[in-house]
Order: sequence, then structure tokens, then C-alpha cells
Amino acid sequence: MSWLLAIPRFLERHFVLIAIVLTGIALWQPFLFTWIKPHIPLALGIIMFGMGLTLDFEDFRKIFRSWRLVGLGMALQFTVMPVLAVLLAHVFGLPAEAVIGMVVIGACPGGTASNVIAYLARANVPLSVTMTLASTALAPLLTPSIIYFILEKQVAIDFGGMVTSVFWIVIFPLVDGLIFRRLFRKRLEPVLPLLPSVSITVIALLIACIIGLNQKTLLAFPVLIFCAVALHNCLGLAIGYGAGRVFGCSERDSRTLAIEVGMQNSGLGVALAAKYFGAASALPGALFSLWHNVFGVSLAGLWRKLDN
Repeated sequence: MSWLLAIPRFLERHFVLIAIVLTGIALWQPFLFTWIKPHIPLALGIIMFGMGLTLDFEDFRKIFRSWRLVGLGMALQFTVMPVLAVLLAHVFGLPAEAVIGMVVIGACPGGTASNVIAYLARANVPLSVTMTLASTALAPLLTPSIIYFILEKQVAIDFGGMVTSVFWIVIFPLVDGLIFRRLFRKRLEPVLPLLPSVSITVIALLIACIIGLNQKTLLAFPVLIFCAVALHNCLGLAIGYGAGRVFGCSERDSRTLAIEVGMQNSGLGVALAAKYFGAASALPGALFSLWHNVFGVSLAGLWRKLDN
């Protein structure tokens, strides 16, 4: 039976390599992974349920007492990324459509993928979830306002759709996991060590799916736009982490700030750009979705190694 325990340890130790290998296969034969697309919400829900099994209600009570930290995250979320978008678009001399796409993705709230990366990075998951919920709640007001301020273009956001999506993908499975652990704590103990490896496998498959769905975009490789998008994400992560350290946050909380600031709701960004500005403006959002997932997993792997 020892080999059964060796499998999850192997997956945890090599999950960056696994993600890279699956990415390569997805570029070569995208159909092997694109079938996952309709099941992405379910897969994220499974991961959130697993997170709930590792947490306790007390973890969230502690976060609510740290409202200043959540406020810092929100301030960084809706200032750092839009400003970086404008600066990088200017530095790289991007065409107008790409500038619009960069601004739109920069104005978006945090996405559910940030919660998964926080979990894999051994960051503060309750804080990550709370920040995602807070930025999502503020997005219907702040995201259009930021876009209008920078681009002078009004956009509408489906508030009900966003709230419903976050509820079913994040809140519902997470709370289910919390309740399940409260009821069956002792029986779950043997299973808990396996949960990180399950999450790693699912997120690697989701990345491969996203890569497969965007194969043609990636193979065309718009170099300048890709570099701007990658730097946008990396600088957001770095500034979020640095701000956490400057304000005296713990290592776990600083990692969480980095992830919440640097990782955006790219799905919302793509949808808004495509609807209000055209398909060409959606390209930065699509590239951001690919990059921040792959780099986020890599960064989480680095942080996990530093903890060992």
C-alpha cells in the first residue's frame, strides 16, 4: 500500500513539470483536453470542496477580524493592475485594440483560479476567498468606472450572473466542505493528505484545456502582446507581495496578496472586451488566462519548495 501514498507525493513534488508536459500535449493534440471545457465549473467546484475539507469556520472568523488586510487587497486590486496596463501598453507601443484589452483585464476583479493557486502555494486560503468575494462584489461598480475613466467607454456588467457564478463555483462547494469536515472530521483524516494531489491533477488538466482551446492564438504567438501580458501579471504579483511585506503582513498573507492582485478574472475580461470592443481586444485577456494559470502554478511550486 505504500505505493498509493507515493503517488500523491510524486504529484505534489512534480506538479509544475506535469503542467508543462500536459501543456505541450495540448498544443500538439488539443482535442485530448478541449472536451473538458463544459466541465470547468464542476472541476473548480471539486477543488473548492477539497479546500473546504482542509479548513475550519474559525479560519474565516479570523479573516473578518482582519478587515484592514482585505481593504488593502481591494485597494491594490483596483489600482495596481489598471495602472500597470496603461504603463505597459505605452512602453510596448501596443496597437489600440491591445491597449483596450489590457485595460479591461486590469480593471477586472480577482478570479476563482486565484483561490486554487493560493491553496497550492500554501498561502492564506480563507483570505484569498474573502478577497475574491469582496472584489467580485465591488466589480459591477468599479470595473466599468475604471474602464470608462481610462477609455471613456461605458460597459455593463451582469451583476446577478457574476454573483451566481461565484456562489456555485466558490461558496457552495467550499461551505459544503467546511460542513462535511465538521461532521466527519475523524473519518476524513486519512483522506486529507491526498487532497493537494487531486487539486494539482485537476488544475493541470484545466490549464491543458485552456491551452488546447487557444492553440491557434498561441501558435500565432503575438510576441509584443504576450510579453506585455506576462509582465502585467508578474509585476502585479511582485507589487502585491511587496506591499504585503511593507505593511508588515506574514509570509502567507503576503503570498495571498500577491496572488489576488496579480491574478484577474480573465474570463470576465475576455467577455467584456469581445462584447464592447471587438474580438481583437479580447486577445490580451485570452493570453492572460493562459499565462497567469501556468505561471501561477509554477510560482506555487516554488513557494512550496521553499517551505520544505
